Amino acid sequence: MLVLRALGLGDLLTAVPALRALRRARPDDRILLAAPEPLAPLVRLLDAEVELLPTAGLSALPAVPPVDLAVNLHGSGPESIADLRGTRPRRLLTHRHPDHPDLDGPEWKRDQHEVARWCGLLAYAGVPADPTDLTLRRPATPSPAPGAVIVHPGAASAARRWPPQRFAAVARALADDLAGTSARVLVTGSAEERALATAVATDAGLGPEAVFAGHDLAELAALVAGARLVVCGDTGVGHLATAFETPSVLLFGPTPPSRWGPPADRPRHVVLWAGTVGDPHASTPDPGLVRIATPTVVDAARTLLAGGAPCRTARTTQTASPSVSSAPATSD
Repeated sequence: MLVLRALGLGDLLTAVPALRALRRARPDDRILLAAPEPLAPLVRLLDAEVELLPTAGLSALPAVPPVDLAVNLHGSGPESIADLRGTRPRRLLTHRHPDHPDLDGPEWKRDQHEVARWCGLLAYAGVPADPTDLTLRRPATPSPAPGAVIVHPGAASAARRWPPQRFAAVARALADDLAGTSARVLVTGSAEERALATAVATDAGLGPEAVFAGHDLAELAALVAGARLVVCGDTGVGHLATAFETPSVLLFGPTPPSRWGPPADRPRHVVLWAGTVGDPHASTPDPGLVRIATPTVVDAARTLLAGGAPCRTARTTQTASPSVSSAPATSD
């Protein structure tokens, strides 16, 4: 079997229930997962017995032997469908697309939660999947900073990046709270985000040792799995916190948590969202994301650190004064 999901960290983690369902349905199959090579440390934690086929993205699928079944967990097409058709599988499971009218499949629902989307694709083929089956096996690698509080200011797109000075204010407040304890506040990021992480740590009054940037995914996963708290935007690190059941404060915008947020029944993960949907491709932070006030984030983080369970979803008003809704975010 060949499964295409040649995307990023969060994309892989939202496909975990579908991958496990495929393994249960076909226990004797060899399953090749076409995904980027840096994700290899996480693939080993999926408990789905899949083999990574390093694939950088669309139009980069390596040659593979003929397979009985190809599964498109990448997108609605047409490019992803064409990539899989090029391997000449006996059967192809995918969403419908007008460019491939001879292929049947479920309709692509734009506003569907990403986890439910792939579970629904399998349900179309008669394969049951549990959308809450998101937890990963703990890494064998020990945490480089057990009990750390992680502040992650980066995101793949500018629209999803809360202002760095606000992340610095959160890091400063939490570091002051933890003064005199063994816990540390670390600012994380990819190699490309090292300058951002350094700027946030410096603005927060933390030393260079508080910057954890440019490490491989095995080290990052171990850090998140052993952390006391994660504070970040709608990013792969947030999905890691969900996967390892690490308490988290997640700042959403421009995309609503009903499409990418954690399950609604997990009070350890607090979603902050202004209640508006914006342009995910914008070159500046989403206005709704900017409406999330720093005190709202600090209060949610402090409550989780104290062992409390704040209301899972907090929304800010038009004046950015925080108010809390008693209703959880929708999760399909």
